[in-house]
Amino acid sequence: MSFHPAEFLHRLYASAVDAVSAERCLPPFLPAPPRQGRTLVIGAGKAAAAMAKVVEDNWDGPLDGLVVTRYGHGVRCRSIEVVEAAHPVPDAAGQDAARRMLQMTAGLQQSDLVICLISGGGSALLNMPAEGIALAQKQQVNRALLKSGAAISEINCVRKHLSLIKGGRLAMACAPATVVTLLISDVPADDPAMVASGPTLPDATTCDDALAVLRKYAIDLPPALHAHLASGAGETPKPGDACFAGNRHHVVATAQQALDAAAAAARQAGVTPYILSDAIEGEARDVGQVHAAIARQVALHGQPFSKPCVILSGGETTVTVRGAGRGGRNAEFLLGLVCALQGMEGVHAIACDTDGIDGSEDNAGALASPDTLARAAAAGLAARPMLEANDAYGFFAGIGDLVMTGPTRTNVNDFRAVLIL
Repeated sequence: MSFHPAEFLHRLYASAVDAVSAERCLPPFLPAPPRQGRTLVIGAGKAAAAMAKVVEDNWDGPLDGLVVTRYGHGVRCRSIEVVEAAHPVPDAAGQDAARRMLQMTAGLQQSDLVICLISGGGSALLNMPAEGIALAQKQQVNRALLKSGAAISEINCVRKHLSLIKGGRLAMACAPATVVTLLISDVPADDPAMVASGPTLPDATTCDDALAVLRKYAIDLPPALHAHLASGAGETPKPGDACFAGNRHHVVATAQQALDAAAAAARQAGVTPYILSDAIEGEARDVGQVHAAIARQVALHGQPFSKPCVILSGGETTVTVRGAGRGGRNAEFLLGLVCALQGMEGVHAIACDTDGIDGSEDNAGALASPDTLARAAAAGLAARPMLEANDAYGFFAGIGDLVMTGPTRTNVNDFRAVLIL
């Protein structure tokens, strides 16, 4: 090929991220300003600040409001306040922002409009524990869920039923105003009620569902939290509730849009793209092994795709943390792929989170090439033991193959590309 594989893979990732930026995706979905009444802008997520700026830049009329985003993901706005808080484990800053956001909804009238800007990460950022539950207790449960390997739908089910603002409760606070929710989706299948735990959307899950998730992963609950769920005190407003009447929502950016943009960039470079799925879940290292098996089949047998080609996929994998290393699910995916390929010639890969932050680390993800294992061995790094220790970050950092972008201020979750030459 006439191009450098790493540069090609970086280009695909950049194309994917650009395609789901707020600047590109949000303006067509903005509602008309109300004829009379107030416009309040609220929201949460890693893209929330960028989304707020786009609203301001494209809005004709007065507005005000507050959004909360992750530390380092803020954008300067004129009329909408931007608060930064912790992710993935919530902190007091997010709790205070949630409290103030609810206060802003007091006194809203039927003639008022609420624009709610939601993106991935909002579950941790918009944090308001239910009555009788301490922030430290929610943090404890959150950490346990993140380490358990639970799917994001399961984690958010629990979060909804321990909160005063998630699972449709923010919409209850806004009634009788009209709420228009604009979402950048980071969840498989793009279920809007799961993005950031659906603060303005009806919730079909129950307290019993939340308890079942906690039992499944053997997570011990403090007595106050168990009592809250077992009593049904944490129940959320369901589909058909009057508080949602007249409200609307639009998913403005998805993983499929990012993959389609990467596929177009690949075709432009003369490489045939194949999109496996926009909604892959499961253990990151196992998903890496499956991608490696497909790449091996293509490389050796020309099946099911002819080479040169690039295999693309999205979704949200998980990591069951058993070791003490530094990880990130995209780096762990890639290390699983590297271990399975064992230096196979002609196969290169990139795996990054579209928000620019792989889990809780400072990298977006990492790159792999046929000489990854050889370079690691020369640096004294053993791939398999480091994978078992959940130290994929340390592995790729040791050979200079981390991808560092900083916050992208969007989030449609994992992006993976495997190039077979």
